[in-house]
Amino acid sequence: MKLLKPAKSVGRPRQFDPDQALGRALEVFWKKGYEGTSLSDLTDAMGINRPSLYAVFGNKEDLFRKALDRYSEAQAASMNQAMNQPTARGAVEQLLMAGAESMTNPHNPHGCLLVQGALACGEGAECIRQELVHRRAAIVAALRQRLERAKSEGDLPLDSEPGDLARYVSAVSSGLSVMATGGASRNELRRVVQTAMRAWPK
Repeated sequence: MKLLKPAKSVGRPRQFDPDQALGRALEVFWKKGYEGTSLSDLTDAMGINRPSLYAVFGNKEDLFRKALDRYSEAQAASMNQAMNQPTARGAVEQLLMAGAESMTNPHNPHGCLLVQGALACGEGAECIRQELVHRRAAIVAALRQRLERAKSEGDLPLDSEPGDLARYVSAVSSGLSVMATGGASRNELRRVVQTAMRAWPK
């Protein structure tokens, strides 16, 4: 959907599509991270002025949280599909392979926003760093729950530790994100996933 033309009347607010504007803000945050993104970066990309940004989305922190929600919603279907695989190994492998696909999608910035968003956050953005930590922890918790179920069903060895395995998968996923941002190809990420899965308990 195209942006509406700005109103000609002097003093009237610029009209725009909030959904489209949020998508553009998400892309900027994804590319530059929270602290690396300026208000000018956002208003230029979104095609709006600062008063319109504040009126519709709140401040920069509010906008980033809304962008995170949009990003998480887009990733949820893939996560759910992986968690519904019949085996724990299948769930983890699909989750990591889907991540490799997403992180190298040529239509999006590379890497994972939940990892890249606050890599360079200073003290002034501690609340954002904590928000990302919380969201990543929620993913680890969901994976741990899936692995605990697998263990109770005999799909994992009795001496396996679902929490440790969930954190292992999270560490591999974060590494994939850093590699993708650095220019690694999709095939390279897939090979990393294949290598990581060789350590999966049998």
